[in-house]
Amino acid sequence: MTTQYHPTARYTSATAPGALPLLGHAPAFVRRPFGFIAGLAAHGDLVRLRLGPLDAYVACHPDLVHRLLTEDHTYHKGGVVIDKAREAFGNGLATCPAADHRRQRRMLQPAFHRDRLPGYAAMMAEEIAGTTAHWRDGHVIDVPAAMYRLTTAVTARCLFAAHERAGSLPVHECMDVVTRGVARRIMLPIPGADRIPTPGNRRFRRAERNLREITKRLISDYRAAGTDRDDLLSMLLGALDENGTVLSDTEVHDQVVTFLLAGTETTAATLSWAWTLLAANPAIRDRLHAELDTVLDGRPARYEDLPALPLTARIVSETLRLYPVSWVLSRTVAADAELGGHRIPAGATILFSPYLLHRRADLFPCPDRFDPDRWLTTARPAPGTYVPFGLGARRCIGEAFATTEAALAIATVAARWTVTPTPGRPVRPARGSSMSPRPFTATLTRRAR
Repeated sequence: MTTQYHPTARYTSATAPGALPLLGHAPAFVRRPFGFIAGLAAHGDLVRLRLGPLDAYVACHPDLVHRLLTEDHTYHKGGVVIDKAREAFGNGLATCPAADHRRQRRMLQPAFHRDRLPGYAAMMAEEIAGTTAHWRDGHVIDVPAAMYRLTTAVTARCLFAAHERAGSLPVHECMDVVTRGVARRIMLPIPGADRIPTPGNRRFRRAERNLREITKRLISDYRAAGTDRDDLLSMLLGALDENGTVLSDTEVHDQVVTFLLAGTETTAATLSWAWTLLAANPAIRDRLHAELDTVLDGRPARYEDLPALPLTARIVSETLRLYPVSWVLSRTVAADAELGGHRIPAGATILFSPYLLHRRADLFPCPDRFDPDRWLTTARPAPGTYVPFGLGARRCIGEAFATTEAALAIATVAARWTVTPTPGRPVRPARGSSMSPRPFTATLTRRAR
């Protein structure tokens, strides 16, 4: 297996079997999305498929994915996944086209500078401790819902630290409805289907309007105050481009929605999966408890504790390998191009899947096994093999923010609680644009020390 793209190397190409008339591979993709996408690597390095009226290519080889993500001038962030997300979340950093990305990235980079992370982490730690303080021994919780509430509180606090009710802003319900609506639109890219006045579409539009009203009021309040409140919204309002121009209210709204999505849905899913993996691997959970007992002795984790919690960090990395939240993404070809020795026409959609790459046995031995210790020897995976946050210029700007939040949450919760999923109910991924688990319950048991 090569580790970077070589123009002279031979990469195989194929068309996925099993296409149906008119529908193509869409039924198989909708019915069993994760198995379908992971199985494409067996057919070739670059696999062509048809999703209804859409012809697409799937890059299955890490060399091709590496090129796809690092040549932004040829492969633009676009295609059905991004286009549908942009309709709901606006033209924020995660969804904007290449023409807007450099300006946005430069303006927002200071908000995610390493120097600001300790301040965000202090707010994270306080919200995590406060949210879990209401838990009781023996209680049964809906794990994804509980993790979503936790990450919503954290994200709202870091975005709107000075708002007197940041943790209680009604963003949870709005984001939940909007993200589910986007998932439906991505999985079934039927033209005009989102304009049919179904109950689901009406809920989606209503949640969109409510979310816009929330951010509109907050932006107005912050602009009126005119002071830096040391949070993300203050940074957005104070950001200047190279011409000294600030972001418009619409641009600020789109960035706020982007951060809400990235800071709630994605981290909540990662935490939910972590509890299932630890419960299924009690020896690793015992080692985690030992690490936390030594460092924390039952207290909530703080940012300065993280260097002394290496197993906790590896658990986050391994959870993201097995269950990358953004499990399938897309790019659009700007002009006729060549990828892996195969011609790709201008305007074509190319998909890539972190889930597919992370489950390849030639890249990760025993790929279905939860093994945090694999990161003791794989601290720097070969380019294109481990991409939960992407690569290149479009690599997630909030990667350090997200991994810090996940590590603090796992450490704080596991230091005091054992989370045991209800037996007999296998936890499976929901079908959607993000790899979130379906609702499942777990019993909380207070740890004796």
